[in-house]
Amino acid sequence: MYYIEKQLEISFAHKLNLNYESKCTNLHGHNAIIRIYCKAEQLDANGMVTDFSVISQRIKDALDHKYMNELFPFNPTAENLARWICEQVPNCYKVSFQESEDNVAVYECDL
Repeated sequence: MYYIEKQLEISFAHKLNLNYESKCTNLHGHNAIIRIYCKAEQLDANGMVTDFSVISQRIKDALDHKYMNELFPFNPTAENLARWICEQVPNCYKVSFQESEDNVAVYECDL
């Protein structure tokens, strides 16, 4: 099995739709660190699991300096964003989404 990890940093804004009072229901921003993990039993014709530049194009270009509430029909929590990222990247099985130094969400799927 081959494994790769790609780390990205993005800046984004969002506000959360919550069923309790929280300052996170106000518009605010984060500088997130995203770790994307991919795996494959066989390398592609170029000798790669997934091209690192493809990951950057699909994720950083889509999310960096964006307002998440305008991009997605779901509540843009770190958990939901981690799941969405995983679904966008070929061979991705796990995403770690660190929205602040103390808050990290991880999504892992079955390939």
